[in-house]
Amino acid sequence: MNSADLGRRVGVPSTALFTDQYELTMVQAALKAGTAGRHSVFEAFTRRLPEGRRYGVVAGTGRVLDAVENFHFDDEIIGFLRQQRIVDEPTLRWLADYRFSGDIWGYPEGEVYFPGSPILRVEGSFAECVLLETVILSILNHDSAIAAAASRMSAAAGGRRLIEMGARRTHELSAVASARAAYVGGFDATSDLAAGFRYGIPTVGTSAHAFTLLHDTERDAFRAQVDSLGRGTTLLVDTYDVTEAVRAAVEIAGTGLGAVRIDSGDLLLVAHRVRQQLDELGATGTKIVVTSDLDEYAIASLAAAPVDAYGVGTQLVTGSGHPTCSMVYKLVARAGSTEPDAPLVPVAKKSLGAKSSKGGRKWAARRTDEHGVAEAEVIGTGAVPEELAGRELLVELVRGGEVVAREPLEAARERHVVARGGLPMSAMQLSRGEPVLGTEHV
Repeated sequence: MNSADLGRRVGVPSTALFTDQYELTMVQAALKAGTAGRHSVFEAFTRRLPEGRRYGVVAGTGRVLDAVENFHFDDEIIGFLRQQRIVDEPTLRWLADYRFSGDIWGYPEGEVYFPGSPILRVEGSFAECVLLETVILSILNHDSAIAAAASRMSAAAGGRRLIEMGARRTHELSAVASARAAYVGGFDATSDLAAGFRYGIPTVGTSAHAFTLLHDTERDAFRAQVDSLGRGTTLLVDTYDVTEAVRAAVEIAGTGLGAVRIDSGDLLLVAHRVRQQLDELGATGTKIVVTSDLDEYAIASLAAAPVDAYGVGTQLVTGSGHPTCSMVYKLVARAGSTEPDAPLVPVAKKSLGAKSSKGGRKWAARRTDEHGVAEAEVIGTGAVPEELAGRELLVELVRGGEVVAREPLEAARERHVVARGGLPMSAMQLSRGEPVLGTEHV
């Protein structure tokens, strides 16, 4: 789930300033009012899925746990807040001692979710929980959007290999997070080495058009690449003439050539022609990789093409048109005083528009039919009904400020396969439609 799983901690600076100023000013006012210590429950959820999406994918949970662990105010940060007069001295003293000491429960990474699903529940004092709002939402909104796009592409690919290639299309740090989320959503590899180093994701890459253009002839470029990387390499064949390039590729590398990559043109037509040519040349085992601004719809359109792998960049790292999940982080319950045994009171914003929410600390479970297929997302605030016992979706992530649920990234990836496979078949449709499961509140 994070770099600790590989035994290599990546130096992460404090995440305390990955926040909005009003989180700190609320703490200052609450400290002065004597309400900062009231036991509180916050929940992260989305009121709706992006238009046309049938399900969402939880991703970024491991990064959230890292962020919570690294959320502390060191001397340099305190000095900045003092210099800018963001908050007063009593608040600065409180912040200097800050470490999250509460509890966090949530949907495990790779699980699917629907409107209203309590994806993350953060519990502790008001002050320590409210500070985490922005960093939690920034991670979950970004990573879950990428994972949802990746999941749709994975479903469209039908088991064919998927390579994440979007690093040059987004912020350099977002690229690493995107590769991680894409892996959770079903991608098999990434071109981004930082993602490989931090999270153990398989990395791939051979050459670009620039390498071919560097040499006097395409054959010179192919020969240089094969001499260096071996016959199992992937040769890019669309710099000049595809037919001539494929012929040269097989002549130079032999019938054991690993793969050819096509990055332009009518991919459906070109893939068929290249497959036929490769087979005629005896390179029946040479695979075909296609790239070129692919998304889930383009991948689906190539289902009948003799394609072995897809490389996806821009559309993946931008969530295929939906770069955020519109998740929010709301106070749903709080104690009436700072007394340890003060009972929790459900709270919720009243709104005439679409921003309403339901109060109370929630549980969630997924009801299935007699075939084990999910048929409803059930959410409640009281006791879990007996028929749903053992099907609760939230798991303990942090207890008393200590992370208790670290896991390898592979676990989240495998969980998603199971979760998606338990949805109705209509969840895999790319046509616009409503969420495949309704949400029931009990």
